[in-house]
Amino acid sequence: MAALLPALTILSLVAVGIDGYRNVTISTLASAVAKGAVCLDGTPPAYAYSPGFGDGIDNWHVYLEGGGWCENTSSCLDRSTNGLGSSPKLISSKNGIQSFGGMLEDNSTFNSDFYNWHVFRIFYCDGSSFTSDVEDVDPVHNLTYRGARIYDAMMDELLRIGMGNAKNALLSGTSAGGLATILHCDKFQALFHNTTRVKCVSDSGFFVYGEHFMGADRREAFFSDVVSTHGLTNTLPTSCTSKFRPTLCLFPENLVQDIKTPLFLMESSFDSYQIGENVFSPSDKSPRWANCTHNLMFCNWTEIKIMKDFRYTFINTLKSTITDSSSRRGYFVHSCYRHGHMAYTHGSTCLIGNKLANKTITQAVGDWYFDRSGFQEMDMLNDLPRTCTTTDDEATFEKNCSDYYMQH
Repeated sequence: MAALLPALTILSLVAVGIDGYRNVTISTLASAVAKGAVCLDGTPPAYAYSPGFGDGIDNWHVYLEGGGWCENTSSCLDRSTNGLGSSPKLISSKNGIQSFGGMLEDNSTFNSDFYNWHVFRIFYCDGSSFTSDVEDVDPVHNLTYRGARIYDAMMDELLRIGMGNAKNALLSGTSAGGLATILHCDKFQALFHNTTRVKCVSDSGFFVYGEHFMGADRREAFFSDVVSTHGLTNTLPTSCTSKFRPTLCLFPENLVQDIKTPLFLMESSFDSYQIGENVFSPSDKSPRWANCTHNLMFCNWTEIKIMKDFRYTFINTLKSTITDSSSRRGYFVHSCYRHGHMAYTHGSTCLIGNKLANKTITQAVGDWYFDRSGFQEMDMLNDLPRTCTTTDDEATFEKNCSDYYMQH
């Protein structure tokens, strides 16, 4: 089960590129401690805030970090020793600075719709996609399961500094943060006046159960352990738990249909994390499979067939989930082998070799967010995983990206 955890390892191997153009200081929210809103190790949660400017002064983008989950005491204890469970460890590992890239950056050429918004990046230190709320501290290991309180405390802080008066507001997140975005989307919308445009974007957060695809029992068992460890039975959306077992309410296919707030899904049908970590258990993984999932050049036809079967499961699951959706649902489902887009320049704003309906991911989200046009596109032509990264140096990469936007 522990193999489901290292999302950041896979992401760092797949989503290489230019990761940001502005560095923002990481801060801790001391006021959260009095509310019991603390990380696994009991330290206050952390965030990085870049104020809006110009005509973006009334617009807010709140971004939830990802990084897998911990499913038992041992794995949560391990997280408490690093930046995924401890804010001091996070700050130390990053030297107190976080780079803002992709749709979080202030580059008006690459990120024209969102470049001058307030950006509030919430770091992930609870291991439950910001959903746990256990009053008692583990007396043996001194672990605290309070992800939902962290989310609430951060929202309180955002309202205190002015987000409640927003004209436009966006909640987004990647991976486990993308799942958290789905779980909290309607709750986020409830913070605002009816005149505020409020929408949500989940990036690589559509983790499939895939009941008839290999590994389903293991995926269900893992999330069952997450629910048990973090006490999530009563914190997951009742719109889902009234119909399904709590375990199944961590799978977006059982959540999305009930979300009332406009939601955009930014996904790959060849999600590298789900393919690499959620299909085989560690004991069943062969060295060949490990090499293949880290570099498609090492894959044989049998391994590619497994990936194609995953794509089939993913697309059919997503289609059945959004069958009755209106333009409130947007989606961009491509065939690049990757996991994570929004916070990476190479994954969103400048992934110019990966367009659907002649739009990049960033352009699609912008059109959908501002109601210029709906966007519901899946790549149904490419049924093989594609490597969409570049080996260009930074200067060449930036020039190619600039040239693209100048021409479009």
